[in-house]
Amino acid sequence: MKTPDPKGGGRGGIQGGSQLAAPAGRAWSPWDLISDGIVLLDEKGRITELNAEAIRLLHCMLPALPGRDFWEIVPEDIARRYQGATGKALTSSARHSFVAHDEFADSWLEYTFSRHPAGYAVVLKDVTPGQKLQGLLDDSLRYNQLIFHANPNAMWIFDAASSRILAVNEAAVAFYGIGRKAFLTLGMGALFPDGEGAALLSALAPGSETGDVHFISQLCKQKKSDGQLVLVELACGHINWSGHKAILVSLADVTERHLADRSLRRENAEQEQELTRLQDTLKNTTRDLTAFTDALSSDLQRPLHAVNGFAAMLAEKYSAVLDESGRHYVNRIQAGTRQLAKLVDDLRVLVQLPQLSGNLERVDLVAICGALIDDLRRHNPGRVVTVEMEAGLALMADKSLLITALACLLDNAWKFTSKKAEGWIRVDLLPGKTPDERILQVSDNGTGFDAAYRAKLFTAFQRLHSSADFPGNGLGLAIVKRVAERHGGRVWAETGQAGASFFMAFPQDGAGAAP
Repeated sequence: MKTPDPKGGGRGGIQGGSQLAAPAGRAWSPWDLISDGIVLLDEKGRITELNAEAIRLLHCMLPALPGRDFWEIVPEDIARRYQGATGKALTSSARHSFVAHDEFADSWLEYTFSRHPAGYAVVLKDVTPGQKLQGLLDDSLRYNQLIFHANPNAMWIFDAASSRILAVNEAAVAFYGIGRKAFLTLGMGALFPDGEGAALLSALAPGSETGDVHFISQLCKQKKSDGQLVLVELACGHINWSGHKAILVSLADVTERHLADRSLRRENAEQEQELTRLQDTLKNTTRDLTAFTDALSSDLQRPLHAVNGFAAMLAEKYSAVLDESGRHYVNRIQAGTRQLAKLVDDLRVLVQLPQLSGNLERVDLVAICGALIDDLRRHNPGRVVTVEMEAGLALMADKSLLITALACLLDNAWKFTSKKAEGWIRVDLLPGKTPDERILQVSDNGTGFDAAYRAKLFTAFQRLHSSADFPGNGLGLAIVKRVAERHGGRVWAETGQAGASFFMAFPQDGAGAAP
């Protein structure tokens, strides 16, 4: 068999040729029954016979193919690449194969040269599908290796049989502080303290696998090059790595998170203890305050009623013998005891509000306000006060709490219109900021208040007017605020040149209230 001309001259022997199609008019041969391409060569590499499949695979169009050098009908780049190597191989071996890519046809052929008594036989097989699949597999392998090496999580792979580490990515090299070459000399047990790696191997043993792939995830310790132990979240599973049955290990350092969680749990426990202590303190304080208000409402009310009763008897039976100053003193005693009794009642209401039920129902505002106004008129029959209120006002609220708040608001309006010859009070129900909110408004044309002190209005015992002009204890609006808060609402006030308006916002349930 001839070899390529070292000077690059003629193309003698087994060397390249042009891409040619099969010639027309060729006589049929029994070799045409064979599915592979068959080319028979003499000792000098010249074609003696070939079948139709060989002509098709080689894309031959040259006439009179027998007698031609084989490499003349092979694509030139394939001939240039493989002719010399083939000739050299066949000098020492009876068989030689290679797979070549025909770029023009984008196909892959397997060339198998075999000696026989008359020369050589060349078998041509189209291996394009297999080569393309292998290319995809190679691309996938390269892509997987790229993902492995570039992954920000520390990852390494060890042989399932020997536990020898096969591969390690850059993140693992940085995490453990072990150079790549040194890393690849280790067994996987070197990274686990106190033999913990044996437990991992046991969990990944073949008997525990489910299917071809078995993954586990667990918290464990890892040992760095300096001996430092770190807590990691480790995930691993069976893979095939370059023909090895191997196990991929991926880990994340959770030491700081674990310490933070432990610190958070400790802080939560401390806060729970502090909350329990504060709840106990609040419970004790509430109990003491309840006891105090009970004492006020019983022990203090009885002597107050006695003082007021004796003062009334004194005014009734001895008014004739008392001078004007004496009768004035008696009236002052009665007014003081009434004011003190009212203060006690309001304090009890203010303290007991948080313990009240807060059961919601549809409340008729007109009926409640009418009864409260009638009671105010009975105590002050000489007053001329116009009350404006539309029919059909209704609100979803706790009825007893709402009556308490309305009593305070109407009493407040009645009191601050007392200097007016003709006072008026208006009760209205307005839409809120949201569809499920209603706003109760009580307005009057009374004295009003200084807007600069608006923030103090709803604070207990805060008075913006002299008690000589407008008697009171400063608890009414504080009670109103508590009632609104018990409903999850809010309060505010507005004032103008004459009069004031007070507002209570009430969230409504799904049924809502009449607008």
